[in-house]
Amino acid sequence: MFRLSKTAIVTGASSGIGRAIAIKLASETIDVVLASRNEAKLAELEKEINELKKGRAKYIVTDVSKREQVDKMVDTTINHFGSIDYLVNNAGVMLNAVVTEGKVEDWEEMIDTNIKGVLYGTNAVLPYMLKHKTGHIINIASVAGFEISKRSTVYSATKFAVRAISTGLEKELAHTGVRVTNISPGMVDTNLTAHIPLQRKPLDAEDIANAVYYAITQPPYVNVNEITVRPV
Repeated sequence: MFRLSKTAIVTGASSGIGRAIAIKLASETIDVVLASRNEAKLAELEKEINELKKGRAKYIVTDVSKREQVDKMVDTTINHFGSIDYLVNNAGVMLNAVVTEGKVEDWEEMIDTNIKGVLYGTNAVLPYMLKHKTGHIINIASVAGFEISKRSTVYSATKFAVRAISTGLEKELAHTGVRVTNISPGMVDTNLTAHIPLQRKPLDAEDIANAVYYAITQPPYVNVNEITVRPV
């Protein structure tokens, strides 16, 4: 592995998988922009990373379901750090996903965050990445995008969508220098899954962070398209 001196945006960075990804990238001297809606947690993480004196951190309060906020996040990143090399579309919500229970507001929030958030982030960084003929977009999906339970219908649909976006985008961006990786975690020990009964030891958030780092540290001619990480 080689060390990097580049800039990454990590959405949903205030906790769980996003937090672990941000810390991992910063520990490898990558500057990180921390994005989420929770300013208090972002400020705490920014301080923690900057005290390590490896990669620099800057937080930007961002609701990824709001296009104008995502555009501002990307513009601020480029203005502050001078580049945007990696976008980790990690922000996501898992709410009531049962169609027959009619929780329309929950479905809309998952669609707006899990699908539109990925598209807004991608749309905002692509002009810069295409102009410079380099960049890497990492989308955090879920094994729920492969397997549907009777309580995951709408959530699974959003993660199917993330996988479809990743697959199509990889084809659209072939030969441009911009790479795309879709990572589908199994059960991870985070607040998002705290209410789900467990039958096996869940993954740690750091396991997903390591998968992200593996993907971005491959040689420029290697595009790791899909990684699925499951508990044993």
